[in-house]
Amino acid sequence: MTQISLRTVGTVLTAGAFATIAFDTFGQALSPLFGYAKLAPVGLAGASLKAIFGANPSGAAYLLHTLTGLIFYAVGYFAIARPIQLMVAPRLHWSVTAIAYGVVLWVFALYVMAHLVTGNKPFLGWTGITWVALWGHIVYAIVAAGIMEAKGAVLDLRRNPVALPAE
Repeated sequence: MTQISLRTVGTVLTAGAFATIAFDTFGQALSPLFGYAKLAPVGLAGASLKAIFGANPSGAAYLLHTLTGLIFYAVGYFAIARPIQLMVAPRLHWSVTAIAYGVVLWVFALYVMAHLVTGNKPFLGWTGITWVALWGHIVYAIVAAGIMEAKGAVLDLRRNPVALPAE
């Protein structure tokens, strides 16, 4: 069985923190600064809470957005995306996996949560926010994955791992 160290947990949480900062900076500051749409992830989190629980207590949407970026999305890359990629295509560079994971996060956020859960149009009607959200989720995934890879926080579940060249 694979052991996960406290250092690895810290690395995954650090990756999630910096990736969330990058996502928010890109989507809420840089994108509108350059004339594109501004992301509203806390608004989506609040609408999701309201749809699922019937209420959105003050501060809960911010907490959900923060925990999603800090923990859930980061753990998704560490425990699901990268291990699957290592089993299927072990020589594929981690950055390709990160980009694909960012697209998956985007589909989850804008189709599953925004459409299926809260009732908005699929992908928010393919407006400017759709594309900013796509790039924002890719930025998130690349930052998170880059930190995990740099610190060696890789969950390899293969029985006989393939030797990969050092990067």
